[in-house]
Amino acid sequence: MALAEQTKPNGNIGVAYTYNEPFVGYEFIGDCAKLVREAGLCNVLVTNGYVNREPLEELLPYINAMNIDLKCFSEGGYKKLGGSLEPVKETIARAYGRCHLEITTLIIPGENDTDEEISELARWLAALGTEIPLHLSRFFPQYRYTEDRMATPRESILRLREIAKQHLQYVFAGNMG
Repeated sequence: MALAEQTKPNGNIGVAYTYNEPFVGYEFIGDCAKLVREAGLCNVLVTNGYVNREPLEELLPYINAMNIDLKCFSEGGYKKLGGSLEPVKETIARAYGRCHLEITTLIIPGENDTDEEISELARWLAALGTEIPLHLSRFFPQYRYTEDRMATPRESILRLREIAKQHLQYVFAGNMG
């Protein structure tokens, strides 16, 4: 907390909880977020959105912004990853309107890169609010996906961005370099 306050003159506006899933230690995040808010700074969560309702509701009053990783928009896709789509959708819906909200989806060839899936995802987000920013990021083969996958083609990201823009005002194509 002291470092966050010390760096305010250099332009620091707050603390981001990221790299490890912040909801794993939601009690710690809650304690920190209260202190950060009292110091006049902002709190940002970068999360997979997989959290129970009670911890989310406890933290939301102290959170200024969230970036939620929406891995795909099918229950089958989440099941393959060992999770479920519905809890993530619930987190997004509960956060909407209570803090600044942005969504990031990593586009993996052969997994979640169909026009239909991205259109459905964008339509669902737009039903909450067309102003929700959606970031479509390119996949690059690493770890378990090195043998059978190629990087997401730039053309795919640009095509999917145009599809999502039919429903949302702000759609960004990331990792295009």
